[in-house]
Amino acid sequence: MRNFAKYVGISLLVVGLAACDAKDDQAANDNGVSSSQSAQTVNLMEGKLSFSLPAGMSDKSGKLGTPSNNMHVYANESGQKAIIVIEGDATSDALDVLAQRLESQQRNRDAQLQVVTSKAVDLKGQPAHQLDTVISANNQTSWSSVLLTKVDGKLVTLQISLPADNQQQAQSEAESIIQSVTVK
Repeated sequence: MRNFAKYVGISLLVVGLAACDAKDDQAANDNGVSSSQSAQTVNLMEGKLSFSLPAGMSDKSGKLGTPSNNMHVYANESGQKAIIVIEGDATSDALDVLAQRLESQQRNRDAQLQVVTSKAVDLKGQPAHQLDTVISANNQTSWSSVLLTKVDGKLVTLQISLPADNQQQAQSEAESIIQSVTVK
């Protein structure tokens, strides 16, 4: 469980640093995505986990995480949109219990955390738990969807972080990524 907390803390730090580092001029250049870019499928854990990576996002794992530390980072150029996948240790804890711990840890870091949903979801036959929150820091608001599931008994955390200037749009974009997740 200690490793889970460490990985979640690292992912929140990465997202926070990316949000702080994003400059207005970078964001202005990132508004329009070239029509030649299209969503691509990401396969991890020897093909046991896959999801669609939205257009404009690419693998940044070499800069922020590595396969050797079981963390994969995908982001747009400004760093405002990110997907972080963490392959954790084996655990016998139920997903809802892990989600409650995660929520408690996030509340300890951010007293203004708004939990939008915390619910069990089905990933094409595989059980998972989804925790959607809104985080405010440095006059910026971010949407965070964290998906917890198990692959071969190991906890897998997929965190989607998006700017929440338009919360409904951020929620919709996160949901489309979650709907593309397949666990074998």
